[in-house]
Amino acid sequence: MISTAIDPAAAYRGGNVLPQGITWDHFEAVLGRGGFGTFMANSLLVAAVTVVLSALLALLAAVAVARFRFSARTSILVMILIAQMVPLEALVIPLFLQARNLQMLNSLIGLSIVYLAFSIPFAVWMLRGFVAAVPVEVEEAAYVDGASWWRMFWSVLFPLVAPGLVATSVFSFITAWNEFIFALTFLQDDSKFTVAIGLQRFFGQNTADWGPIMAASTLITIPVIIFFVAVQRNLVSGLSAGAVKG
Repeated sequence: MISTAIDPAAAYRGGNVLPQGITWDHFEAVLGRGGFGTFMANSLLVAAVTVVLSALLALLAAVAVARFRFSARTSILVMILIAQMVPLEALVIPLFLQARNLQMLNSLIGLSIVYLAFSIPFAVWMLRGFVAAVPVEVEEAAYVDGASWWRMFWSVLFPLVAPGLVATSVFSFITAWNEFIFALTFLQDDSKFTVAIGLQRFFGQNTADWGPIMAASTLITIPVIIFFVAVQRNLVSGLSAGAVKG
């Protein structure tokens, strides 16, 4: 991908692995006339909203279904699992009609809400296991020391479930960053396109401009790599180690 992105002969390079030279024209074309800087900013905004809100809402919901006892708890868990099984393509038309009725078409906020609906079921189901694995005695010890529920939540429970929160955040980020069908359906203005739609614009009816395509693909990959590097330490953290340290 990188080799093709910097190859001045990218359009006719054939099967060569190494580039025939080095040029930055493809990146300049992508960021210039391609407007890819705007697309990346839009995708980062949508991904940030999706990751933050899905993590917060899913964590609170996971605590509710893992700690509190109420009559519809099992039914809610089953409904969450069923919602995760529904193919995304089956939801395009109903969600489009609902967004139109709510006047949320061609809106990055509306698209973020759709991605939230996709991310929260998986996040709740996964975080429920992390919350349930934390011994109740740890929370009770915080109450004995005089902590309120919110103080216990942020100072005791939240650090222990952080590895699970990071894992679900990775899923939410990938969902918001790579999704194409709903972004193409919901957005009409070029200024609001995400990177997935922006990449598709370099494919013509009968040909493909491989230099800009690979340059754009390289730019799309960079934020994903940065995000994974930033959170990879917490991905391998253990709950028991956090409980002992606490």
